[in-house]
Amino acid sequence: MEYLPIFINLRQKKCLVVGGGSVALRKINLLLKAQTKIECIALDFCDDLIALSKSNDIDLVTKHFEPEDIQNHSVIISATNDKSLNIQVSKMAHESRIPVNVVDSPDLSSFIMPSIVDRSPVVIAVSSAGRAPVLARIIRAKLETIIPSAYGELAEMAGQFREKVKQRFNNIKDRRQFWEGIFSGVIAEKVFSGRSKEAKKELERRLANTTEESLGEVYLVGAGPGDPDLLTFKALRLMQQADVVLYDRLVSKSVMELVRRDAELIYVGKKSGESSHQVEINKLMVDLANSGQRVCRLKGGDPFIFGRGGEEIETLSDNGIPFQVVPGITAASGCSAYAGIPLTHRDYSQSCRFVTAHLKDGTSNLPWEEFVAEQQTIVFYMALTSANHVCQQLIDHGMRVDMPVALIERGTTPEQRVYTATLSGFPDLINNKEIHAPTLLIVGEVVNLREKLGWYGD
Repeated sequence: MEYLPIFINLRQKKCLVVGGGSVALRKINLLLKAQTKIECIALDFCDDLIALSKSNDIDLVTKHFEPEDIQNHSVIISATNDKSLNIQVSKMAHESRIPVNVVDSPDLSSFIMPSIVDRSPVVIAVSSAGRAPVLARIIRAKLETIIPSAYGELAEMAGQFREKVKQRFNNIKDRRQFWEGIFSGVIAEKVFSGRSKEAKKELERRLANTTEESLGEVYLVGAGPGDPDLLTFKALRLMQQADVVLYDRLVSKSVMELVRRDAELIYVGKKSGESSHQVEINKLMVDLANSGQRVCRLKGGDPFIFGRGGEEIETLSDNGIPFQVVPGITAASGCSAYAGIPLTHRDYSQSCRFVTAHLKDGTSNLPWEEFVAEQQTIVFYMALTSANHVCQQLIDHGMRVDMPVALIERGTTPEQRVYTATLSGFPDLINNKEIHAPTLLIVGEVVNLREKLGWYGD
C-alpha cells in the first residue's frame, strides 16, 4: 500500500487552490462539499468559477502566486498547466509541511485525490496511487451502480440511535452484532424502499427487545485453493463479521486480506500427522465460542474434503456450540481447472478419485490395486513429500509406466507452477526442483489435455 487512505475534517478550514481553469473548478467543487473556506489564486478565472464564487465561500485573488501565499492554509491544490509553477507550489508546501496535491503529478504531491462515491455520511474513496485515474473512475462507476443512495440515510438513522445502543449494550461485541443485524436485515430494506419511519419504529422495538448474547458461534469456512475470487459470497460475509479467525498455512495471503481488519487472527497451522494439535484447535474453538465470540475457522479448500471439518464440528456439536459450514472450492477442482486439466472427459476419464497421501497415523497404506484402472483420474492431496513413493507404488501394482502425471504447485495463485511427466519419469523431473506446498498430484490421461487447454499459464 503506497498511500494511507484517510479522511480529513476540513470544515471551515482555509484551503488554497492555485489556478483558475476548469481543472481548478472541479477541485473547488469537491472542497466545497467538505465545507471549506477557499482562496483561489490565478491571473484569469473561468466564467463558471466566477459564477460559483458569488454564492459560495470562495475568495478569488487575481495575482501571481508568491511563496508567502501558502501560509495559514490547511491544504493546498495546484491546478495549473504551468509545470514550473506547480513545482514551486509543491516545494513551498513540502517545506512548510502543508498537505499538497498537484493535479496529475503524483510525484509532486503529498496526497492524491481519489475517485469518490458519495453517500454522505458514507463516503467511499477509490485510488490507483496516481497510476491509472481512469481505472479508478471506472471502479467508482461500478460501485455507484451497486450501492443504493439510501445508504446515506441509513447511516444518518444509525447515528441518531448510536448513543442509545451504547447505553443498551456495554460490550462492544454485542453492539457490533446488533448493528450487523440492523444493516443486513429488514430494517435496512425498509430504508432502501423509502419507508424510513417504519424502519425507525422497528429499530426502537428491536433495541428494546434484544438481549445480550453469552454464547458465540463458529463458522467453518472453506477458503478455496488460493485465488480470492473463488470465495463464495457467504464465505466473504462470515469472514467479515467474525470476531476471531483461526487460519492455517493453506489459506493464501490474498484471502486473508479479506478478513475483517479488526478481527483477532490466530494462526493454527500444523504439520501433517499432528493429531494432538487438532485436539488443541478443537478446544480453542469451543473456548472462544463459550466466551461469546464469533469464530471463523478458515480452512484451505473445502472443510469436508481432507480438511478435518467433520472432526471439528463433531466437537462443536458435542459441546452444544452453534455452527455453520460454508463449502469451498476444493483444491482438486480449482487447481485442475487453472492448470487446464479436466478431471473427467468423455474420451479419457469416466471417473475421478480423491485420495489423501497420508492417513491419520502418518502412513500411506492405500488400496493401490483399485487405482490401477484405465479411464480414471486420481488426485492425490498432500503428496509433495511422498510423490516418488506414490508413483512407485502405482507402477509396482501394475499401472503402465507411460501414464501421464502432473504436479501442481500453489494452484490458482500467481505463483502457480505445473510439472508434467510420465509415471516413470516423474521422480527425475521433480527431484532437483525446489517445490513449495501446497501441491496436488494428478494421475491420468486427462493430463495430456493441458497442452491444449491450459489457459491460466505458469
